[in-house]
Amino acid sequence: MLMPFRKVATSDRPVKFNEQWDIQHLVSNRQDITAVTPMTADLSAEIREGNVVDVHGKMTVGMDMLCSRCLKPLSEHFHIDFHEQFKQGKQPEELSEDDDTLYVDGDSVDLKVYTEGTFLLDLPFVPLCSETCKGLCPKCGHELNEGDCGCDTQVIDPRLAGLKDFFK
Repeated sequence: MLMPFRKVATSDRPVKFNEQWDIQHLVSNRQDITAVTPMTADLSAEIREGNVVDVHGKMTVGMDMLCSRCLKPLSEHFHIDFHEQFKQGKQPEELSEDDDTLYVDGDSVDLKVYTEGTFLLDLPFVPLCSETCKGLCPKCGHELNEGDCGCDTQVIDPRLAGLKDFFK
């Protein structure tokens, strides 16, 4: 999804980019993601003052994941906002802290790289089926969302384990 700076600069309307591609390679190292649909990016680019190209839009992707606590399969559809600013040329030596502009040396920029980066940053680190998910019992493996299993889950510090029978 190449965005040529010249095309955006000479257009009197925002330039639209709409593309769909496979992103399986981005999540292949995640054990909790079992399937991913192709990502669809619907972006719009327009020139702003100072020859800054403002690119914004939405990305959508669906994923089948496993809950990190109870291992139940869950399916989610993500709508991710995308917003970046690009400027053609070399990056100035001194930048203000507020400047989020990305400087590009070439005549065009591959937006696919930046959309994939935004997608990776928006992925849940720990997918959950619900915020109140209790997970699995560490002793017997019973799903605690369905009810208590009756196991003794009191954790005793191994350094003090010898004192548990002190008063018996």
